[in-house]
Amino acid sequence: MGQIMETLTQKPPAVRNRKGWSLQKGETLSGLLFVSPMLIGVTILVLIPIIATLVLGFADWNFVQGFDGIRWVGLQNFSNLLQDDMFIRSVRNNFIFLLTVPVYLLVSMVLAILIDRYVYMKGYFKIAYFVPYVSMTVAVAIVWQVLFQPSYGPINEMLKAIGIADPPKWIADPHFALISIMMISVWISIGFNMIIYIAGLQSIPKDLYEAAEIDGANAWTKFRRITFPLLSPTTFFLLVTGIIATFKVFDVIAVLTQGGPIGSTTMMVWYLYDTAFVNLKVGYASAIAVVLFLFVMLITFGQWLAEKKWVNY
Repeated sequence: MGQIMETLTQKPPAVRNRKGWSLQKGETLSGLLFVSPMLIGVTILVLIPIIATLVLGFADWNFVQGFDGIRWVGLQNFSNLLQDDMFIRSVRNNFIFLLTVPVYLLVSMVLAILIDRYVYMKGYFKIAYFVPYVSMTVAVAIVWQVLFQPSYGPINEMLKAIGIADPPKWIADPHFALISIMMISVWISIGFNMIIYIAGLQSIPKDLYEAAEIDGANAWTKFRRITFPLLSPTTFFLLVTGIIATFKVFDVIAVLTQGGPIGSTTMMVWYLYDTAFVNLKVGYASAIAVVLFLFVMLITFGQWLAEKKWVNY
């Protein structure tokens, strides 16, 4: 009798499926409403500008003329880039600037190991090294501008005190300007990378070091066999983000050198800005942006292929 009543009160499969589909549809709609502000923002601020940049890379346009001034030139902008000495110099400077990444990664790793294992008052040193990273880049650049001042700057005064009669003019010298910007970038980046490395070090099991000590391993062996391999995922993350960051260097150059002297510190992003907003060549600047995007994508893709050979998860 109970089974008969249960059968009579049970809803048909079609009704259950329709109700379940309606519930699922309502949940999907609610989810879309929750994420819609982010989706709208990403679409307007990211996707549409990317598509517009790709399209305008094939046009000659001065935005002061309005949309009626767009003139399609095909691949002419990209062809002109190959003959543009300033663009080629900016690409070369960008690739030279990549050398800052392994330098500050190495320094950050060494400092992280020293602070994590051999230094008291760890919190103080973490803050001290991290302050340059969170400080305003404009303020940092002005401080270094004073330090690099050729006539009375503290750096040159110190060099004169140790016997160097004619110290470099740093950011005023075409031969030292890019090196000066690289030094500032290394100084700014050390703190962030050091904090990430310390977090990676603290995630390594202590049992591995204890077992290595029992086997008679010295400090170098423990670093080479334990610390460095287990920090490889952290190093890979910092390497990828660091290389991408070198292609976005702008604010330090804008404050200190404006791409000079004689183009010695011109980077791709600065040249893009100068082309688009000073010379008003939006189509040509869009072509530069496309090339910049391709460089970053190819380098990142190459890193992802190479990480399988040296990253240990």
